[in-house]
Amino acid sequence: MARTSLSLIATAAALLAAGLASAQTLPAVTVTGKAIEAAPSLSGFTDPPAKLPMQALSLSAERLDDLGITQFSGITRLDASVSDAYNATGYWSQLKVRGFDLDNRYNIRRDGLPVSGETALTLANKSAIEVLKGSSGIQAGTSSPAGLLNLVVKRPLADDATTLAVGVVQNGTVEASIDHSQRFGANREFGLRVNLAAARLDPELRNSKGNSHTLAVATDWRVSADTLVEAEVEFSHQAQPSQQGFSLLGNQLPDAKTIDPKLNLNNQPWSQPVVFDNTHASLRVQQKLGNDWRAQASLGIQRLRTDDRLAYAFGCTAADGTTYYASSFCPDGTYDLYDYRSENEHRDTTSLDVSASGPVQLAGMRHDLTVGGLTSRFKSRFQGQAYNPAGTGNIDGSAVTAPQPELTGTNTNRDERSNELYLRDRVALGADTSAWLGLRHTRLHRESVQTDGEEATNYSQDLTTPWVALSHAIAADWLVYASWGQGVESEVVPNLPMYANHGQALPALKSRQTEIGLKTGTQRVEGSLTVFDIRRPTYSDIPLPGFTECSDKDSCERRIDGTAHHRGIEASADLKWSGGGLFASATRLRARREGSSNAGLNGLVPPNVPQTTIKAQFRQDLLPGLQAQFGLQYEGRRYATPDNSVPVPAWTVADAGLRYMQGVGSQTWIWRAAVDNLANRRAWRESPWQYEHSYLYPLAPRTLRASLEVRL
Repeated sequence: MARTSLSLIATAAALLAAGLASAQTLPAVTVTGKAIEAAPSLSGFTDPPAKLPMQALSLSAERLDDLGITQFSGITRLDASVSDAYNATGYWSQLKVRGFDLDNRYNIRRDGLPVSGETALTLANKSAIEVLKGSSGIQAGTSSPAGLLNLVVKRPLADDATTLAVGVVQNGTVEASIDHSQRFGANREFGLRVNLAAARLDPELRNSKGNSHTLAVATDWRVSADTLVEAEVEFSHQAQPSQQGFSLLGNQLPDAKTIDPKLNLNNQPWSQPVVFDNTHASLRVQQKLGNDWRAQASLGIQRLRTDDRLAYAFGCTAADGTTYYASSFCPDGTYDLYDYRSENEHRDTTSLDVSASGPVQLAGMRHDLTVGGLTSRFKSRFQGQAYNPAGTGNIDGSAVTAPQPELTGTNTNRDERSNELYLRDRVALGADTSAWLGLRHTRLHRESVQTDGEEATNYSQDLTTPWVALSHAIAADWLVYASWGQGVESEVVPNLPMYANHGQALPALKSRQTEIGLKTGTQRVEGSLTVFDIRRPTYSDIPLPGFTECSDKDSCERRIDGTAHHRGIEASADLKWSGGGLFASATRLRARREGSSNAGLNGLVPPNVPQTTIKAQFRQDLLPGLQAQFGLQYEGRRYATPDNSVPVPAWTVADAGLRYMQGVGSQTWIWRAAVDNLANRRAWRESPWQYEHSYLYPLAPRTLRASLEVRL
């Protein structure tokens, strides 16, 4: 392990050092606008990224447009610490960060306010996607230790602008959008920004045609030099059949080269689209106070409606009728097929955040202080669901069965109230040294009950999560830092007969992260080298004495059983030179289970977690206005099952494109053409493990796309 760790550190350090060294000899670069990107808003601090003692990444809409990214799952192409966690066409996005799953209920933010990610979140009116890596207790009451993802809404610009765009993707997808920003009033104190987008969805994946559209309006009122009022509303719709994953064949990994990546096993005559209808709205007031203090109040509302439907493949009963494979398909490629329908799902979130920030002199030192509170309410309402046997399917997609749509199953309604108080402080210990402090106290109350009125749960908890960091500028534009923080998750034991402790609130899972980093940021380069260590307690179902498995009444308990220990090293560099640039990152991760009462689990790697990942995006001007772009993704070996018995091979994918910018009168036209998966590589892109079942998703085949953007 020591030798491996040293080689990892050497590799990552070499990557960063090479990039930073080359930056010293790069040709002069003309920079317009801000020299250094503004801090990601979810960091909670206003310092630029290179001065923050944390890894917080902001990906601009223009960078996403160059790669044709229209869902936030697409950022797996850009950052090595972010990977897939069950990303199916037509469904909501799910990500891993540093090997931990983002919890779509608690780890997603929209302009800093909590929202549910259990829907298709549109990027049509977003100016950036932000990623905070690692323990997120400084910014969230409860969340997984992966970090946070924040969607930044487009707001009215200082200057009037209109952008028209149209795009096509191989096989028939057509997209069009309008982005218009304008100011009004005698002193241009009123702003309006309108985003309209629509798409006919027809990807390379068969049996997945659909449509989507978005209408978003954002306004602001500059009441005075000290007061800004902002309001916005967004309506979005997506209807598209989702993608059913493949699986193991018994205990064997099928050869990805023999599987058609265009085949969608959700191809029954009765298959229906998953429908997402979303409404978001927010009101934000910012007020400058005296002595460089300012206050802010933000109100956010999210209303989601979903029809979730799938011809669902899960496990199989062998032809002899006596052998059942719960975690895979049958060795002969058959599987048990279910008609799954959960329609008219409603998820509602309302949140209010009020804060004040400014400088204070205490004990002869300057404190940049933020104090605030966040209150949020979440409610989900469902009806009965169908989850009915519908025959036998086959991985060649040829089986046809009859629908079984009866609503024979129950669902679970949930209510949650959360009140949080937080404090953040940056203390200037000297000209080059700062201490950073964060503290959040959360009072939460959760209730759940099945749609038939059974299995009710109800509990409350008080949780406190601290965070502390120390940073020092070792030279001009160079920062070294160390940080430690906590995150927390809260769960209740399912109210099922097999649990002797059913319905009881479990002890909170307090994750702990330690991080040491080196960062730099100038007009020509931003880079970092980071070492992190995350420990998170893990729940397990433990059979009680006299039982060998959890099946009979009161046969087991769910309790904390060991930890998930993820440690690794990350390196990143964003280089800019005259006519080009390179955005690259690499991660080496050692993720293991430790301290379980089941010794056979200790030392195992969690499924679907690549241990080595490299991502790079290169751009270089060829002629005036014409730029070549090249992307590379490498994800190392992972495992398909928790027992690590089925490894999934590593894969590498290359993308290539051209970007041509031309002036047409007072307009700017931007043409884009690209080929994703240039070599038509076939491999298993990811191997998520859900509901005690192994899934496999293939790399998308070679795909051509083109677009035209006109800036008026």
